[in-house]
Amino acid sequence: MNGKGETKERIIKTAAHLFQLQGYHATGLNQIIKESKAPRGSVYYHFPNGKEELAIEAVKYTGKFVEEQIKDSMAQVLDPAEAIQHFIEVTSKQFNDPESVEGIPVGLLASETALISERLRQTCINVFKAWANVFAKKLIQHGFDVEEAEALGMTINSMIEGGIMFSLAHKDKQPLLLIAQQIPLILNKKG
Repeated sequence: MNGKGETKERIIKTAAHLFQLQGYHATGLNQIIKESKAPRGSVYYHFPNGKEELAIEAVKYTGKFVEEQIKDSMAQVLDPAEAIQHFIEVTSKQFNDPESVEGIPVGLLASETALISERLRQTCINVFKAWANVFAKKLIQHGFDVEEAEALGMTINSMIEGGIMFSLAHKDKQPLLLIAQQIPLILNKKG
């Protein structure tokens, strides 16, 4: 990756981290510039539409990062209920130190900005759909009807996002682990 690409990625990663820790409204471009150690002009060069554009790119970056985590984690386990539980358990380990959680909890950013930025809201929706589709595909591969799998994928993703919010608030991974325990019940399997 060339210098400009590295700078842009560093800015996006820094923004994602700060949005996660402080929220969208409490994070300013000056702080992102300072903490990313990027030249002032580079933020405006890479993100000419400002903070909203940067937040959109941070959500997309996080979306791809988490989507790969879901795929990689679930690929390790054949049974869909156990695979989803495995992903949740792996994710929960980040909450031993909430400041080390990688990426933006997209649900938090979506709830903070949904009424003020249609573009950012739509980006969050697209990320949620992509994650739900990964869960749905795993279910379809194991005989679930497409419509049912899509509904379950959205339900599971919503539970995980809620669990992330609870885990952040409590500074504890237990809410996510409780959700993991419910997955077999949701998939109509005895756990």
